Amino acid sequence: MIIRQESKEDIEDIYALNEMAFGQKLEANIVDKLRDNCENLLSLVAVENGNIVGHILFSPVEIEGPHGVIKGMGLAPMAVLPNVQRQGIGTQLLERGIEELRKLRYAFILVLGHHEYYPRFGFEKASLYEIKCQWEGIPDEVFMILWLDKSMTEKVSGLAKYRKEFTDAV
Repeated sequence: MIIRQESKEDIEDIYALNEMAFGQKLEANIVDKLRDNCENLLSLVAVENGNIVGHILFSPVEIEGPHGVIKGMGLAPMAVLPNVQRQGIGTQLLERGIEELRKLRYAFILVLGHHEYYPRFGFEKASLYEIKCQWEGIPDEVFMILWLDKSMTEKVSGLAKYRKEFTDAV
């Protein structure tokens, strides 16, 4: 399997993949809107036998707090074709994304995700650092942060804000 940056030729396959993985068009539409409106995306695909079997997207997020606005990345969505799930494709996509974002010197990654999956990659509850999600009613255990720059843990707290494409889609 190859993990690589998405290309223009992948756009239709990524849309179909997200639609199949989530059983709806919402996530696929968010990916397309982010691609159209945001320059600082990290969009990776997993390719096996010439077919896209997985996709992960990272987009800019901000945490506004007493130390000002700190920029990081948000992970959403991550999708794997249903017939090849639980084979490590998501793990490989996430590990590669983390590696790339470290190289780009981002301070953190936020995720709204499964509380038993993401901690094995180092994600912790964001509330441990007094970081709150912009959307109310999000369970504490599913809103998590991964520190790529541990020196920032003392400097980052406050309200986490995702790009408007997420809010507009709901």
